Amino acid sequence: MASSAPSFYLRYYVGHKGKFGHEFLEFEFRPDGKLRYANNSNYKKDTMIRKECVINRAVLEKLRGMIVDSEIMKEDDNLWPHPDRVGRQELEIVMDKEHICFTTSKINSLVDCTQCKDAEGLRAFYYLVQDLKCFVFALIGMHFKIKPI
Repeated sequence: MASSAPSFYLRYYVGHKGKFGHEFLEFEFRPDGKLRYANNSNYKKDTMIRKECVINRAVLEKLRGMIVDSEIMKEDDNLWPHPDRVGRQELEIVMDKEHICFTTSKINSLVDCTQCKDAEGLRAFYYLVQDLKCFVFALIGMHFKIKPI
């Protein structure tokens, strides 16, 4: 990508340490267009899944649009639940000159959001994370499809 392009970086992590060891899902979008994905589950002796692919500028722009539309950069995680034994989530975003990191506990459903002191902010985080996961799973699925249609 050209050096005149606006800077953009996104990393998401969700995981816990439990009966099956450290289990997590993590992905990151780098400014050079690289998408890195890792999923570690030790359930039934599964092995870690790692995937990397390169995405073009249009995909990065769509991702930037999702971030802007969510208005997550205006939020603050001070009133959100802190990570606990159930797990933790992290979302780090660098967009132009803004750099923000969110850390909270795992959110299983919207009910968890309503019990928070900053329900609107946590709800915005929850919806954005759901959208990001769907986006990443679609990209990974398209890049690594064994039998193309």
